[in-house]
Amino acid sequence: MVLCQLCATDISMLQTQQIRANFDEINQRLAKRGKSFETALKEVVELDDLRKSTQTELDSSLAEMNSISKQIGICFKEGKRDEAEALKAQTADIKEKSKELETKLKDVMEQLHDALTHIPNAPHTSVKEGLTPEDNEIVLTHGAKPELANNLPHWELAEKYDLIDFELGVKVTGAGFPVYKGKGARLQRALINFFLDEGLKQGYTEVQPPIFINEASGFGTGQLPDKEGQMYEMTVDKLFAIPTAEVPITNMYRDTIVNKDDFPIKNMGYTPCFRREAGSYGKDVRGLNRLHQFDKVEIVQIDHPANSYRTLEEMSSYVQGLLQKLGLHYRVLRLCGGDMGFTSALTYDMEVYSGAQEKWLEVSSVSCFETYQSNRLKLRFRNDEGKTELAHTLNGSALALPRIVAALLENYQTENGIEMPEVLHPYLGFSRID
Repeated sequence: MVLCQLCATDISMLQTQQIRANFDEINQRLAKRGKSFETALKEVVELDDLRKSTQTELDSSLAEMNSISKQIGICFKEGKRDEAEALKAQTADIKEKSKELETKLKDVMEQLHDALTHIPNAPHTSVKEGLTPEDNEIVLTHGAKPELANNLPHWELAEKYDLIDFELGVKVTGAGFPVYKGKGARLQRALINFFLDEGLKQGYTEVQPPIFINEASGFGTGQLPDKEGQMYEMTVDKLFAIPTAEVPITNMYRDTIVNKDDFPIKNMGYTPCFRREAGSYGKDVRGLNRLHQFDKVEIVQIDHPANSYRTLEEMSSYVQGLLQKLGLHYRVLRLCGGDMGFTSALTYDMEVYSGAQEKWLEVSSVSCFETYQSNRLKLRFRNDEGKTELAHTLNGSALALPRIVAALLENYQTENGIEMPEVLHPYLGFSRID
């Protein structure tokens, strides 16, 4: 199902020329995030003006020094030694001035880079203003809420059927690192294989990327400097544990000019994912609701700017298809500006209904980043005129396992056990948990 028809407006927050050319539009779109970025945008323009004037002054100084150097050569050839020495003394002052200008230019460029990296992506024109999840738009709802004979939450079901040991995870590592056991572990493996096989049917190429990234990769997809506090860092090696496979898979194309005839470029990968800031107390973080380590299959696409929002709709429909095959009641939200990620231009969240907890659980986010990531990555293609142009990047969870497992355990529970969706039977080797 196509949720909406959107045009691709190519504005990247890391392109000063776009900010200058579309200042009012970008300012209005950023305001959808619930705060004003006008001062930050003006600072970018002012720093860019200073960069240009400093560069012009430096170029002029270097040109003058080059001209005098030529005159010195001529004077020596003509035997005018005194004139040559006088000119050499003059170049010393120009050299000193040039060094000062080079230092100033470097400092200005660093300030400009820092200012740009702290401005988020501009939300798409269709994105609603808002600050909290309550301001998100419900685009559609699929299916009916499950009617349960029993209504045990998944953490009680996990203990009853010896599927997941949360306390053992605390002993081995800490809170948020569960140990899956027996049929619980097999359910994890079954879901991973099911999601990967479904992705292959849709033309995605499976990759198995590293689960640690360097700083350049974190910057390329926007985790740095925005989310460094949410990632586990190995300070000695300056590496980070990945928050999602989006990061290493997208960074495979960093500093690359891709072939436009290959669009859309479709990759997927299964990885464990790590989040430092996952919450610690309360019912919202009980059981599998919020973890520091979890498994996920991620889909990533690189596409032509003219097609990226059509691709976003296709990715949303694909994720919905997985939820339908699992027989889960779900809804799709279009996130408001204040609830979107730093790098996203438009995000759809998919939430499944937890029958026992009687609440919605987010299981997937599908986002279009326009050129925000690709400009950081220097991910380009050659257009019909042969000129390089920034591609658009997209990604989505297809799917994150913990809350899917929670919903399956709760929504399929019966008085005599937990029935498994038929589509998983070939992967599980069993049809029920009892």
